Amino acid sequence: MKRSVIIISMLVFLAVWVCGAKTPVDKIGITGDPAYAGAKIFKFPWAVQAWTFRNFSFFDTLKKVKELGVQYLEAYPGQEIGGDLKGVKFDHTLSDPQIEQVKKALAAEGITVIAYGVVKFANDEPSMRQVFDFARKIGILTIVTEPESDDYSLLERMVKEFDIQVAIHNHPLPSKYALPQTVLDHIRNLDARIGVCADTGHWMRCGVQPLNALKLLSGRILDVHLKDLNKFDLKKAHDVPFGTGKAGIHDILAELSLQDFKGFLVVEHENEKEVNNPSPSILKGLAYVKGITYYQDYEEILGRPAGKYGKSGWNHYGPGYFTLDERAGVLQSQGGMGLLWYSVRKYKDFVLELDYRCSRKDTNSGVFLRVPDLPASNDYIYHSFEIQISDAEEGIHKTGAVYDAEPPTADAARPTGEWNHFKITFQGSRIQVELNGKAVLDWQVQPRGKVKDFAAEGYVGLQNHDSISPVSFKNVYIKELK
Repeated sequence: MKRSVIIISMLVFLAVWVCGAKTPVDKIGITGDPAYAGAKIFKFPWAVQAWTFRNFSFFDTLKKVKELGVQYLEAYPGQEIGGDLKGVKFDHTLSDPQIEQVKKALAAEGITVIAYGVVKFANDEPSMRQVFDFARKIGILTIVTEPESDDYSLLERMVKEFDIQVAIHNHPLPSKYALPQTVLDHIRNLDARIGVCADTGHWMRCGVQPLNALKLLSGRILDVHLKDLNKFDLKKAHDVPFGTGKAGIHDILAELSLQDFKGFLVVEHENEKEVNNPSPSILKGLAYVKGITYYQDYEEILGRPAGKYGKSGWNHYGPGYFTLDERAGVLQSQGGMGLLWYSVRKYKDFVLELDYRCSRKDTNSGVFLRVPDLPASNDYIYHSFEIQISDAEEGIHKTGAVYDAEPPTADAARPTGEWNHFKITFQGSRIQVELNGKAVLDWQVQPRGKVKDFAAEGYVGLQNHDSISPVSFKNVYIKELK
């Protein structure tokens, strides 16, 4: 009996040693972490890995992706293109005329190829350059690969030259990059554009808890092949709709949100029994994710239509300006006093949520609500309300106040240098402000202080105040209230 116990214990230890620390199958997705329960899950952009429709041509895949309501595709090398290019495979050896035919088909269906892989190439410049040049011609943001060489110096040089990301994928054991620590060891000191394509399903097949892997790789995740499997720690486990398997999809998405992940979630449904019709399972899974997404009904007005953030729709009035980190989606004020305002439309009743960060205790900024007209002079400050950002001030000039009119009821700002979250609701004549989850203001508005009158609808804007104490903003979402 003792010998049996010893043998069993040794087998368990060996399994953990080979595949990494594991969570018992009945505990997958049950973390007990309150941060996940209350996390505001982002509305991530979705793509479909073309391998999902591997029994169809590339052109047919475009139609099927469009039917799913998805606008982005991750292509793989080797799929027959179809149409007039019957017999031709989609890969980086396509001629320029063939590439133009592919791009016309993509435009016709409204689909954008944002990633390409898993692709192999030799660790020499001609082979590598061919792949990067192809990616640039198509407009691909990320190349997904599993390098055979441990020397990433040439790869890093190509990434810097082309400004195209490389994401290291993890096929299951005995693949070289099956375990997350192996990938991290290869990339930790390299350019930030060399990161990880996190395949949650393949980690599960090796017995690696996706949450543990995502935490380990935080900050280096560029692309996620999101999968939910029916079994944990089973190589032959198969894909099931998101939320019905053992992956713990809610907590995975919560963790990615807390990490401020800025990439795409990629559907790669590999269930062989559904290879000819994976769409029903995919739609069921997407509906589940939609149901748990906090920002689902919001519009991200500091958007990323092509995978990189842009200020499309935003205009600036007055001195100073805002810089934008296209990859991180962070606005930072420079100089002032001016206003960056969202000019696409006016809003009447709405909820505005955003994150901000002060560079100094005396950082001064604000969020403007219902700016009635296109700002052409400083007169807008007398006809719209400003939710103040100024930790060094008090009363009607303190963070959370309606500037010069109504003070906050509590101080909920985090220490200087940390990100804060504003939730601002303006409905009818009532403004409510939550700062970091705490209610700090509830006011029936009226002309007061600098505000002479106010409009029933208007633009929203972000203030840059001075050049000494910059403020940063990110994750700007708005939801109309009907």
